Amino acid sequence: MNRRNFLACAALTPVFAQELTADDNDIYLSKEEWKVLVSVNTRLKRIKRHVGFANFNLISFHDTLFYARNYYAIGAFTKKELELIDKLFQEDQNQYGFFGPKTCNDINNEISRKDVEKIPYTGHFLFKGKAQEDYENLKKDVGNTLILTSGVRNVVKQLSLYVNKIYNCRGNITKASRSIAPPAYSYHTISDFDVGRKGWGYKNFTADFASTYEFNQMIKLDYIGMRYNMNNSDGVRFEPWHVEVI
Repeated sequence: MNRRNFLACAALTPVFAQELTADDNDIYLSKEEWKVLVSVNTRLKRIKRHVGFANFNLISFHDTLFYARNYYAIGAFTKKELELIDKLFQEDQNQYGFFGPKTCNDINNEISRKDVEKIPYTGHFLFKGKAQEDYENLKKDVGNTLILTSGVRNVVKQLSLYVNKIYNCRGNITKASRSIAPPAYSYHTISDFDVGRKGWGYKNFTADFASTYEFNQMIKLDYIGMRYNMNNSDGVRFEPWHVEVI
């Protein structure tokens, strides 16, 4: 792990603890797109309830469409909903200030169960191999107060998080893209994972995590990295909880 970057970010934590605000150049959904986004957000939440929290991390878009078509309580996606989903997956994200590389080119990306391991008591999965080894070593080196807070996320899970973030930002796509990767750009789809401090809840996804004992121990390790450090080239906010698998 780049210790210098970790320490620099930790020292400037208060800057990133401030609420992200909109500016005049931010891009918003149109009124029509906003209405469609609301319905997409609701439908994705229905699917998550149907398949369960853990399974929702792995479900493919193809299977998502199947459940939506065949279960009345969910309801099939409309043409406009599918068009908006395709836009959020396919469009150039540079216009919103997100400059990270695409990690997934196929909206129907499949994640095989044989390639992942479910981590007990977390509701999350990790990719077998380096990611799982890193997490197990972190538990040994940092201690049992460290907990996996998010692991593998296939396209649908990342889409759901992104759509919900745009919803909470009242249609401001630029603001949403500063705090969460768009569905085709998440490293959770191929490698990375998030960690936190047991009992901290949502605070684990804030810059406050950089003030914890767990973070202080992590910066001493050289087998992991920080994906989104201060002023990273991807344009993403400082995320001290996000572990880069290297």
